[in-house]
Amino acid sequence: MLTLKSISLIQFKNYTHRNFNFHKRIIGICGKNGVGKTNILDAIHYLCFTKGYFSNNGSFNVQHGAKGYRIEGHFDLNGIDEKAVCILRETGKKEFSLNDQVYEKFSKHIGRYPCVVIAPDDAVLITGGSEERRSFLDALLSQIDLDYLIKLIQYNKILQQRNSFLKSAAEKNLWDEALLLTLNEQLIPAGEYIFSKRRDFLISYLPKVKRLYTDIAQQEENLSIIFDSKLMDADFNDLLKYSLPKDRLLQRTTVGVHRDDLMIQLDNQPFKNIASQGQRKSLLFALKLIELEELKAEKKFAPLLLLDDVFEKLDENRIQNLLKKVCLDNDGQVFITDTSEKRLKIQLDALRTDYELILL
Repeated sequence: MLTLKSISLIQFKNYTHRNFNFHKRIIGICGKNGVGKTNILDAIHYLCFTKGYFSNNGSFNVQHGAKGYRIEGHFDLNGIDEKAVCILRETGKKEFSLNDQVYEKFSKHIGRYPCVVIAPDDAVLITGGSEERRSFLDALLSQIDLDYLIKLIQYNKILQQRNSFLKSAAEKNLWDEALLLTLNEQLIPAGEYIFSKRRDFLISYLPKVKRLYTDIAQQEENLSIIFDSKLMDADFNDLLKYSLPKDRLLQRTTVGVHRDDLMIQLDNQPFKNIASQGQRKSLLFALKLIELEELKAEKKFAPLLLLDDVFEKLDENRIQNLLKKVCLDNDGQVFITDTSEKRLKIQLDALRTDYELILL
């Protein structure tokens, strides 16, 4: 089992120096807007992913007037005590260590402490562009498969080099065919690996999402979620050849896994255009809760679950159904923020399970 036992924040956002100890599996964090509820969740996310969820720009996370921050967390991972520390130095350099051993590459830490976040701004996963859905999928798969994360980093680096080449070639009117072929040869294996992992994972993941969406909505709806990738129907090398005139014109790579998407439809129309707010939240919860299940199945223990102000604009019945799924059906540690202590206490009491409240 994975449990966060304590966290210490120094010069992190609104906290000068604050320690929090966690004694229960379910932790409620209550307080008015602006007191730092979400900042605690963001700090936990740092310890899991080496970066923030709500703001990834390190300088924005430093307390006003300070020049760096320190986040320290003490975990119990399958009965073994561990310490994770994230530091932003005054020089702007970020360091991350596990049990006092500094990582050379932050990517090696990803997946050690699996974590799922559900927050109000996650609605962009439904209503936003393809980049949001790719980022969600990439974050999930990177926690499951370190090789996937490594290939993703490689792909993005080579893609950036290829785009720079296309832009430079257009500006200088110089074309180096040999260099382009070399970049293609490096891009293709990484892209094909990413595509195959996404495709194979989504074969089982998407039907589970649809079933849970129906369960949450408590009625059958004509929901369709399809993995949309040009690599489904064509060889990546051929796609790069056919798209070259367009790439040269636009000075960027127009085909590849960086264009993949999840096409979501309701009654054969774009979901985001016609779905109600309740339907959007139901789909978001389904996507995230199946993510939780997949990570647990892979890791053999439940991830940390961070719920940030998810009760707003939900009726009592939906709140209770959500809490039952995340607190009773799920045996992992859960952190829940809410502006209303009374509301959260009533809902948690109704579950008849042990919990603790932190009041800010």
